[in-house]
Amino acid sequence: MRGRNEKTIRIARRLRGNQTDAETVLWNRIRNRQIDGHKFVRQQPILGYICDFVCREQRLVIEVDGGQHSESATDPIRDRRLMEENYRVLRFWNNDVLGNIEGVLLTIQAELLK
Repeated sequence: MRGRNEKTIRIARRLRGNQTDAETVLWNRIRNRQIDGHKFVRQQPILGYICDFVCREQRLVIEVDGGQHSESATDPIRDRRLMEENYRVLRFWNNDVLGNIEGVLLTIQAELLK
């Protein structure tokens, strides 16, 4: 899916206003080029999916997942489609972000160096 999809854009805008606590914590640590000058955007539509955070220049997608993702059959499909378009995907559980933000940031930083 290429080009603007107004429905997806509306959903992304709504999601930006309704972030989870874990998404808010991570966003506050990666916004404004805080990790080695890399710019991230949030709730970015890509291929019809809405990705939690994206560093466009590095083609890095970061997903922050709650318990509903533990048995998701669609996440691997989504990740594969993103990787087919040369995106790298990092996934973190909400409790990892809330309980170990420094470790999460180090993992992101290491991935950005690749």
